[in-house]
Amino acid sequence: MLKERFPLFKKHPELVYLDSAATKLKPASVIAAQTEYLEASSTNIARGLYPLAEGTTARVDAVRKAAADFIGSDPEEIIFTSGTTAGLNMAAYMLENFITLEGNVVATDLEHHSNYLPWKELAKRSSAEFRLAASTSTGALDEESFEGVLDEHTELVALTAVSNVSGIINDIPSLVRFIRKRAPHAIIIIDAAQRAAHLPIDVREWDADMIAFSGHKMYGPTGIGILYGKKSLLDTLPPAVFGGGMVSDAYAEETVYREVPARFEAGTPDIAAIFGLGEAFRFLEEIGFEKIREHDLALQAHALSELRKVFGEDIQIIGSGKPEDYAGILSFTFGSLHPHDIAQLLGEKNVAVRAGEHCAAPFHRVKRLAATTRISFGIYNEKSDIDRLVAALKEVTRILS
Repeated sequence: MLKERFPLFKKHPELVYLDSAATKLKPASVIAAQTEYLEASSTNIARGLYPLAEGTTARVDAVRKAAADFIGSDPEEIIFTSGTTAGLNMAAYMLENFITLEGNVVATDLEHHSNYLPWKELAKRSSAEFRLAASTSTGALDEESFEGVLDEHTELVALTAVSNVSGIINDIPSLVRFIRKRAPHAIIIIDAAQRAAHLPIDVREWDADMIAFSGHKMYGPTGIGILYGKKSLLDTLPPAVFGGGMVSDAYAEETVYREVPARFEAGTPDIAAIFGLGEAFRFLEEIGFEKIREHDLALQAHALSELRKVFGEDIQIIGSGKPEDYAGILSFTFGSLHPHDIAQLLGEKNVAVRAGEHCAAPFHRVKRLAATTRISFGIYNEKSDIDRLVAALKEVTRILS
């Protein structure tokens, strides 16, 4: 059983963890890799000329290659960040010179704040127009609305690969092709945070210019993430953070920065987290996305069926209601019951879910939802977890009613 590979369940055997969209739990191999760095190496990278430091540098380089292999890119297109939020904010500053007064910046109401606010603020700094494409009543991107906000003056488009509220999957290759036709000069940014642990990422197929995701959403440590950028684009961009390790000549009148990706990685990264991220890539590769998808579909089908069967029209599930349209996330409202009350009472019964706007205010405000209750799955979840959720939810509704 995969659950046995996650030490948290040994400490909390009664826990039903359905909050994996907030952060995935960590397998023992990831924890061991971080501990290995701290106990057996603990040296800095790219500086020391002694064997221990050289070994650490080689390990970090190997994880960079693993990240590239994971998404089908070249290693020099991989930038280590502290997570999706940091990666997208870094991209916003790197791309500032691309946005003009006559241009517009496009996002959607499906976005997490991390893929909404950086672009909203970038448009504000550049005095460009900020446009928001709408989603449909089922939580999918509204194609007519999306077409309406794109034109020849669109200079940047930000999209999520999987909604962190509805769990609905965007067809990124198709959307990118559509953008290229409507706005051929636009830079396309993808937030892949909620996809990375559930479905493959293929940068060549997607043809997006930049993609960001986090280690902790894919069974890796917190504090580490990846920002991918096409090398042809990265070569034209200035650094967003300055300091040691990213410069060739700091004293020259015209500062000389290192080649990519080093020029975007100032200072010492979280090396222990990089070690752990490497194990997370190995963990996902070992299981394989085919098995992961089968597992997600089985859990989603069971959850949708049981929630409808037991609660009927009292529960309103966000999205299409078709298991194949989701990627490890289901959100719902429950009549007049407040999601915060539901989540707190479920928590008292050792069922961990999330309630609120999930850092996605645009979606909730447009849909006139005060909040939603979100359940999200990891590879460690089983159908019995859904059964315990439903049983606990029955008791919660009895108390609150």
